[in-house]
This record gives sequence, C-alpha cells and structure tokens, in this order.
Amino acid sequence: MDRFDAMNAFARVVETGSFTKAAETLRMSKTTVTQLVQQLEARLRVRLLNRTTRKVNVTADGAAYYERVIRLLADMDDAETSLSSASEAPRGRLRVDVPSPLARMVLVPALPAFHARYPDIQLDMGVSDRIVDLIGENVDCVVRGGELADQSLMARRVGDLQLGVYAAPAYLERAGTPTHPRELEDSHHRIVGFLWARTGRALPYAMRRGEESVNVHGRYILAVDDGNAYLAAGLAGMGVMWLPDYMSKAHVAQGDLIPIFEDWQLDPMPMFVAFPPNRHVSAKLRAFIDWIVELMGSYAPIRAQ
Repeated sequence: MDRFDAMNAFARVVETGSFTKAAETLRMSKTTVTQLVQQLEARLRVRLLNRTTRKVNVTADGAAYYERVIRLLADMDDAETSLSSASEAPRGRLRVDVPSPLARMVLVPALPAFHARYPDIQLDMGVSDRIVDLIGENVDCVVRGGELADQSLMARRVGDLQLGVYAAPAYLERAGTPTHPRELEDSHHRIVGFLWARTGRALPYAMRRGEESVNVHGRYILAVDDGNAYLAAGLAGMGVMWLPDYMSKAHVAQGDLIPIFEDWQLDPMPMFVAFPPNRHVSAKLRAFIDWIVELMGSYAPIRAQ
C-alpha cells in the first residue's frame, strides 16, 4: 500500500461523501479507492468510515484522522513547492471555473501570457455561471461576481466591476429612450432578465442619483442564466440590460450598444476567487490567483473602501 495514495483517497472520500465521486476526481477506479481505504483502516486498526448503501459517513476517529491527514498532505505539497525550482516554476494540473463572458473577453485572450510565465501549469477551465460544488467536483477555485452565497469558502477579492445600463439602437428606436429608471416598469419597455444561479430568479437593480434611489425590477420576455447569452439578447434588441464595463466597452465604441441613465450610479459588483477552506493553497493556485488580480487591475480595479 502506498500510504500517500491511501491518505489522499481517504481525504477525497471524506470531502465528497462518496467512493464513486472520490474515484472520479482522483481518476482511479472505485475498487482501487475502496481497497486503499480498507488497507489504511487495517494498518491503523480503526474504522475511519461508516458505509451504507446510500452514503458514507466519517467516524469520530476518522474525523480526527482527516484533520491530521489534510495538514500532512499540505505539508508534503509545501515541501515540494518550497524547493527553488518548484517555487520559480509552479507546475501541475489546476481546475478552475470562471464566468463565460469573463473567459471569452478577458481570461482566454490573456492566457498565452500566463502560459509563457507558467509553462508547467495545466489549466482545466470550466466556463459557466452555475453554482459549482468545489469539493464534490474537485475544483481548485472559482471566479465569480457578486457577494458570495457560501460563507464557508475562502475568498480573495480580485476586482470591482463597474456597471452601466445599455440598450441596442434597434430597441431604442422601437420602444423609445427612457429618461428615468422607473420607466422600465412601464408596459412598453422590456429588460433582459438574468437568472442568478444562487436564486434561480432575476433580481432588482439598485440605482441612485443624488438623494434619489430606486430598485428596478423591469419586465422581460426573455431571461437567461448565461452571461454570453445575456449580452447576445441585448445586442439583438430584446431589452435593456446592465453590464460591466469590460463587456460593454467595445460594443459602445462600435455603436452596437448605447448607454442610458448615465447620470445614475450603480454600486460596483465585487469579483472574487473562491476556494474550499480545507484546500491547500498550492504554488500553482497562488500563481493563478495573483495573475487574476494583476489582470483584473486593468479591467476592474478594486475600489477603495
């Protein structure tokens, strides 16, 4: 039995709550993971997990052992990455999940520079706006806009997205240009709805001008849960939409979108990199987070609190 593999397999079973999911994330067979944990229990002469047909629960001894194991695995990773060669050149596979517009417009175009700086980091990038089970899906980190719903996650603020309100010329020609946000509640105006993953519904937008403030719900005939589809719907004239500067700038310059309510302010949307609390921040993860911070400094710098 390889003790490192056995401890790693045990930790993954605890984190995912399933031998099957642990095997998938470790790219091993379920039989191999089961055997490794059984061999570990035999060596320690203690039951670490209680197994039923439906789920796996960690025992009291297993929970205590798990806390020691994750620290030991982190120390082993530190020992490797502390070597000068490893510190200078982080390496390994990194699984991340990022919003689709950010990937298409910002991150992917900048990846050649990231690869040139860190040629030994292999990125597996999920592109979505969905809620990601970081532990169950073995994802190292996610990049998300808005306040984090899961307060158990560790997070680093990497940017503040400045928002504006926009519409396509075709929409404004058809519906007229609104001069006050409350006009978006009128029967002849429409917004493009965005369905937030954590609620599954469209949320109101808070806007203010001087002492006046409004929460805009609006009416929609289309609501989507993907940023690229949201932008495409607005460009097609489906309604008014709220966009961060990095998504709107090029389209405004080309005349595809027209800003409205420019004398109104919206609070910036914070952007975070989040990762599991029990996940060791490896050299490759630190390198990716630092790169995101550097990159977003050009697109959405963090505003002073």
